Amino acid sequence: MYDPFDKNNTNKAEPIILGIESSCDETAAAVIRGRKILSDEIASSADIQSLYGGVVPEIASRAHTDAIAKVVEKAVQNAGVTYADIDAVAVTYGAGLLGALLVGVSFAKAFAYALNKPLIAVNHIRGHLAAAYLHEQTLQPPFVTLLASGGHTAVLYTKTESEFEILGATLDDAVGEAFDKVARVLGLKYPGGPNIERCAKEGAPSVPMPKMLKGGGGYNFSYSGLKTAVINYCHTKEQKGENYSKADVACSFQCAAIDVLVEKTVTAAKEKKVDTVTAGGGVVANGYLREALQKACNENGLRLVLPEKRLCTDNAAMIASEGLVQYKLGNFAKMDLNAKASIPLSATLKTVQNQK
Repeated sequence: MYDPFDKNNTNKAEPIILGIESSCDETAAAVIRGRKILSDEIASSADIQSLYGGVVPEIASRAHTDAIAKVVEKAVQNAGVTYADIDAVAVTYGAGLLGALLVGVSFAKAFAYALNKPLIAVNHIRGHLAAAYLHEQTLQPPFVTLLASGGHTAVLYTKTESEFEILGATLDDAVGEAFDKVARVLGLKYPGGPNIERCAKEGAPSVPMPKMLKGGGGYNFSYSGLKTAVINYCHTKEQKGENYSKADVACSFQCAAIDVLVEKTVTAAKEKKVDTVTAGGGVVANGYLREALQKACNENGLRLVLPEKRLCTDNAAMIASEGLVQYKLGNFAKMDLNAKASIPLSATLKTVQNQK
């Protein structure tokens, strides 16, 4: 039987790792060899979720249950490898919707046990950070990373592949959460981020937004005030029977929400004296953010490693990429692995176990 604590099991320079992701409404599986993506498959229930204005956990869990076996099979076939070729199975164990996570974790444990393969527990957010390694396979720390997702917003100083320092983070709402809530106020469908971006293209940044996000507070962020300002603006206009441009509101909100991310990320890179910036998380798929961050990096002589959009939203390739980091460390999970709805941003399974 496979010994998860045998360091000799980590001696492959480019192991083949199967990644499995099921933290929200995407059922995903991917296979990588080293930092090269061999396959990347996704089955999404977003269309069904949009009928309810957001993700319904029970519906997501059922969709994962229906799709996961087929998605994994397809990922392995399209990678051109066999089950026996796989060196390890990496799975998201948190954070996310508990029922959805349990589907992926249960499948991964059964899969790894049946094939006598090592199991790797992956922090979903660390997966977002590891996506940059798939975009540029020669990337090496140190660098500064912008994390912008539905549940987290932070600026990080990445020291090594497995170690980073949180320079600043949101004090309340995450930027992705703010996008979704503002989209609802404007009557835009789920998912909010892409629809805000589309709507914003037709508008101008003409609606006053709170200035509290600009500068100050070190590298921390606050989005509750911005979100509330948009809600109050729209409700006041509606109560007075006055017309307003949804496109202008969307554009003004988008600029206010994103400009501060770009500003603080570049400032952090200069302070830490690094020449490279990376970014990860679903909000990094936003076109305005990508353009603004690229422009700011160019103006400040910084190299930007920006994963393509499909690697910013939830996917299994990023989970496999973080799995590779943990594989090299020999950080393997036991078969009593359980899903966790909430885990610290910096946590790996090893650090969580040490806290018990």
